[in-house]
Amino acid sequence: MSKEKAISKSGFFSSWFEFEIYKPSQGKVSRQLTCGVVWLICFLACWALHEQLTIVGPKVKYYVPGCILLLGAWIGFRVVNLPNFADFLIAVQAEMNKVSWPTRGELIRASIVVIVVIFILATVLFGFDVFWKFFFEVIGVLKTSN
Repeated sequence: MSKEKAISKSGFFSSWFEFEIYKPSQGKVSRQLTCGVVWLICFLACWALHEQLTIVGPKVKYYVPGCILLLGAWIGFRVVNLPNFADFLIAVQAEMNKVSWPTRGELIRASIVVIVVIFILATVLFGFDVFWKFFFEVIGVLKTSN
C-alpha cells in the first residue's frame, strides 16, 4: 500500500503526528524555504504576542508565546511533509528549474526600460491632471483655492 493511500485511510489528523519526511530527496529547496517562512511568521507572531503581554506575569509572558512557537515549529515541519502539499512544492521546484533566467545585462536593460516608462507615464498623467484642473477652473466647475 502506498503512503498516500495509508494516509487517506488512517485519516488526515493522524498524519500530523508522524516523524517521517515525505519523499525526502525531492523538492528540498522549496520545502525548506516554505518551512522557514512558516517558522519566521510564527516567530514574529509570538514575538508580537510577547510584547503585548505586559500586564500579565512573567510566566504567562514567556510560556504562552513559547508554547505557541513550539506548536508553530511543528506545524511548519509537518505542513511541508503532507503528501498533497509536498507534491505541490516538488512540482514547483521542478518548474523553477525549467525557468530561463535573464542574464545580468538583460535584467539591467529591462529594469531601465520599466523605470523610464514609469517616469514617462507619471509625467503624462501629471500633464493631464494640470490640463483638466485648468480646464475645469476656466469653465467654473472647480473653484480656485486662495
